[in-house]
Amino acid sequence: MFTSPYPDVEIPNLSVFDYLFGSLTDEDLGRIALVDPATGAETTYGALRAQVSAFAGALAARGVDTDTVVALLCPNVPAFATVFHGILRAGATVTTINSLYTPGEIEKQLKDAGATWLVTVSPLLPQAKAAAAAVGIADDHLIVMDGADGHPNLRELLMEQSPAPEVSFDPATHVAVLPYSSGTTGIPKGVMLSHRNLVANVAQCVPNMNLSERDRVLAVLPFFHIYGMTVLLNLALRKRASLVTMPKFDLVEFLTNIQKFQCTYLYIAPPIAVALAKHPIVDQFDISSVHTVFSGAAPLDGETAEIAGRRINARMLQGYGMSELSPVSHAMHFDRFDVPVSSVGSALPNEVCRLIDTATGEEITEFGENGVTAPGELLVKGPNVMLGYLNNPSATAETLDGDGFLHTGDVAVYHEGGYFSIVDRAKELIKYKGYQIAPAELEALLLSHPKIMDAAVIGVNDDDKQEIPKAFVVAAPESGLTEEDVMAFVADNVAPHKKVRRVEFIDAIPKSTAGKILRKDLRAREAAPVG
Repeated sequence: MFTSPYPDVEIPNLSVFDYLFGSLTDEDLGRIALVDPATGAETTYGALRAQVSAFAGALAARGVDTDTVVALLCPNVPAFATVFHGILRAGATVTTINSLYTPGEIEKQLKDAGATWLVTVSPLLPQAKAAAAAVGIADDHLIVMDGADGHPNLRELLMEQSPAPEVSFDPATHVAVLPYSSGTTGIPKGVMLSHRNLVANVAQCVPNMNLSERDRVLAVLPFFHIYGMTVLLNLALRKRASLVTMPKFDLVEFLTNIQKFQCTYLYIAPPIAVALAKHPIVDQFDISSVHTVFSGAAPLDGETAEIAGRRINARMLQGYGMSELSPVSHAMHFDRFDVPVSSVGSALPNEVCRLIDTATGEEITEFGENGVTAPGELLVKGPNVMLGYLNNPSATAETLDGDGFLHTGDVAVYHEGGYFSIVDRAKELIKYKGYQIAPAELEALLLSHPKIMDAAVIGVNDDDKQEIPKAFVVAAPESGLTEEDVMAFVADNVAPHKKVRRVEFIDAIPKSTAGKILRKDLRAREAAPVG
């Protein structure tokens, strides 16, 4: 086993609310917690805590308690923090939904999570209302934060000033959040993360990330994604930093906000690093306030990271995680300059890792002559490991072993310097701009098309070396089906990040004798020279 090079940290037995807000000092109350670039409005920590408690009180007055699941469909706006933490303060479980989801995708998550309340914003109301109606959520249980006729709104609920409820639960076992992840394979599943999981991961991240109350963090990664939820929303609040919220990524707006609000710390996904490294417009902005850029959610190649860091004169860090790990398990330390940015850094405090040979199942412990182990599947054990998948004991058993290790499905090597590098993915998920896409979900959709006889989906690299979904399609004879037809059909039925971006027609999908799609054969076909 490989242990973290850093000493264990104390993980208090507290709820998320008590951990983040319970220790606010008089000085903290006046600090700026949230900034809305659209209006310039600022929310202090004192005001945020009061809003969180008031929203929790309003929910409790309407019967929301520790047995309730509340869904949250909302982009990054300051009020997200009020609602998210208000739900947790009320003792309920929050399931965050991708704000780009279609009504059908929202409906599936509401149904699977058992949500009886939904909170959204007016621009997303049409799809929210359709999904809510489909699962039986009434209008009075559909809160529209910025207001809509026939629905409760956030201002009214806060103005009631209902007292926050007295709630009692075990932080180690009570489910705080239910983000949805495809895990190592298959369709999205509800990941049960306890209050302790979330508290632990923030506490584990603190030593590696030089974040303080002097920092202004540009919050462009979505809060509904576990990465944004933990390292942006919760970590920044714990460290009393200021969050400048962005509802969606736009490069000019991103650079403008850094310059205007003097942002100092950026949490990003690899496509933003590519833009920082290569896009000419970056030179038109003064972003010299930035001292640290941390990339996660998908692999970032070391060369791009180094170019970006040199260009903007900032420290580039990289980490690794997954929803099932709350999500961070590995991160580069801001003060260690001997660890290459092509790696994902060291295991966080309180964690142990194992590497397992994917062919033999044997544990890998020896270093080669180059000071690096042989590659093996990465297993992680620690207080940030999920409780399991909601109502899915078989998937839980496949991912969590009897010793408490989570099998990531990713292949890594360990260096004598005490850090890891991810070298391959044993699992079949496609990671597009930090979002997980399950090939099986797109394949099921493609097979519902009357002119498609068979289909398979793999991840391929685009011109910027970013992974995108490609569909191999067996068309019905004389169907006249075109690549554009296939892409348009998928686009009409899924969130934008799940769209198929390349199509190749093929005579037959390669499969094993058991009927399993041989994706390695499709990858080999993709890699073969043309002609």
